Amino acid sequence: MRHIISPNDLSLSELDALLNLAEDIIKDPDKYSDACHRKRLATLFYEPSTRTRLSFEAAMLNLGGTVIGFSSAESSSAAKGESIADTIRVVSHYADICVIRHPKEGAPYVASLHSKIPVINAGDGGHNHPTQTFTDLLTIKNLKGRFENLTVGFCGDLKFGRTVHSLLEALSRYPNIRFVLISPDELRIPAYIKEKILDPNNVPYEEVRSLEAAIPDLDILYMTRVQRERFFNEEDYIRLKDTYILNSKKMALAKEDMLVLHPLPRVNEISYEVDDDPRAVYFQQAKFGVYVRMALIMMLLRECEGRSLC
Repeated sequence: MRHIISPNDLSLSELDALLNLAEDIIKDPDKYSDACHRKRLATLFYEPSTRTRLSFEAAMLNLGGTVIGFSSAESSSAAKGESIADTIRVVSHYADICVIRHPKEGAPYVASLHSKIPVINAGDGGHNHPTQTFTDLLTIKNLKGRFENLTVGFCGDLKFGRTVHSLLEALSRYPNIRFVLISPDELRIPAYIKEKILDPNNVPYEEVRSLEAAIPDLDILYMTRVQRERFFNEEDYIRLKDTYILNSKKMALAKEDMLVLHPLPRVNEISYEVDDDPRAVYFQQAKFGVYVRMALIMMLLRECEGRSLC
């Protein structure tokens, strides 16, 4: 049984196949309108979500399948104390493929150990968010045309930002990638990311505090919000939440072809005036999320039926 818990659960050749399939769906979505006829997706969301949950549901419906599931832990038997292992054992009888978001790191992996259907991690705590990473990669591939020879800046909450951790891990597999990690000291990238991903792969990176100083060199700027739900102390959140605000003045310092990505939702970290800048592609990015999730659902179900993932 194949599961997607980390972005590195796909080899580079499989990732290329996924992105190529997603781009084919973009060109001709009607060709895939019955690809998952009579298949059912279960969405188990123990944590709030708009884009990830709805884009998965839209993806399955676009493929001709159906959707079941819940949108909060309170509306499931988790509120009664049911374990995730028992939940997935039951759901395996109801659906053909499953998507799980959970506040506890490792919960989707635990589910995969007890599942009889493919499990896709839709975000686990501050750990991983592989399908957001596939969305980010499709956005970069479609709009930049390459992954190599890029300087990528990550700005904001790099400590708790699972989208940052996942994309860093994925991009580290490509040649001539350089990272600029822009954050206050309290929200720096975790040591394990540097020790297990960046340093062993000899990926050049620098940690800085100033967005203004870093932005002129960037090919891609990946903005993130400071996540209130990850803080134990409200005072720390209030002190750090508006550390970085991207506005037109800062955008004037950037390259003409720099792309601004954001996994959304945003709070104050990108001014609304930036939305009209053609380099701001975060709403296109959200649209690409439907196509890449369509491709992933198709690929996993094909493998489940004994056909090659590629």
